[in-house]
Amino acid sequence: MPRRNVMSDPLARLGSGVSSALARFFLNFGRFWVFSGHAIEFIPVELVGLRGWRRLLPQCFYIGTRSVPVIMMTGTFIGMVLIVQGWAQFDAAGLTDRLGAIVVTSLCLELGPVLAGVMLAGRAGGALTAELGTMNVTEQLLALRSMGADPIRHLVTPRFLACLTLAPLLTCYANLMGTLGAFVVYAGVYGGDTEPFWYWITQTVQVWDLGSGLFKSLFFGGAIGLVSCYNGFHCDPGAQGVGQACTQSFVISFILILMLDLFLGLVLNGLYDVWYGFRPLI
Repeated sequence: MPRRNVMSDPLARLGSGVSSALARFFLNFGRFWVFSGHAIEFIPVELVGLRGWRRLLPQCFYIGTRSVPVIMMTGTFIGMVLIVQGWAQFDAAGLTDRLGAIVVTSLCLELGPVLAGVMLAGRAGGALTAELGTMNVTEQLLALRSMGADPIRHLVTPRFLACLTLAPLLTCYANLMGTLGAFVVYAGVYGGDTEPFWYWITQTVQVWDLGSGLFKSLFFGGAIGLVSCYNGFHCDPGAQGVGQACTQSFVISFILILMLDLFLGLVLNGLYDVWYGFRPLI
């Protein structure tokens, strides 16, 4: 028998594991984009036909309407927390009347879209993965294919469209409730003047800030819908496979939200500098 090398054998196993992991990653990466392209190409067909709207509207209710309470509570408490954390510093500098403008700008640009996306991924994304994963495990997707129906068109495209279109609306709810929550703590707890609070918000928060957050949320919602549906379609057999797919769906969606927030922020800031050249001082 050949002698085992104490140094080379662990390195060989490490290299084999890394190679197999990279191969699996690139294989899944390619499958994901093929899956996404297949889902996106059916959007015009689904929006034109009446049957497409019948499949879309229930998903809008499940993904959007049922997520509103969670999104509103999250936005409200985030606005309250920001006022609590910033009051002492702004009060020491004599700038408490401008604290509301800072909080609302942060909500519209970053916190509103990101938190709405995270809540959507946790509440609706995991449920989508579990639903489609169960259909995959029980061979319902195979039954659809055997009847000549495309499961991606009938199951994925409506869910993707619902996530894509409702993420900006949920972000608006988060921004609104965050602003109201900040005002309640600002005026009710700390006794701040209400007129300067709203005045500096109207002078500082621009349409660009609101539009940037809503533009980001479009990408967040689309990523959540595609990732959740893909993991549901390709989960491992059994209850354990469905559970792992749900966890993986949320983790990947959360990481994608942060990555997209970074790159979209860089792009939007560059466009703002090109178009306007400066940002007004608060």
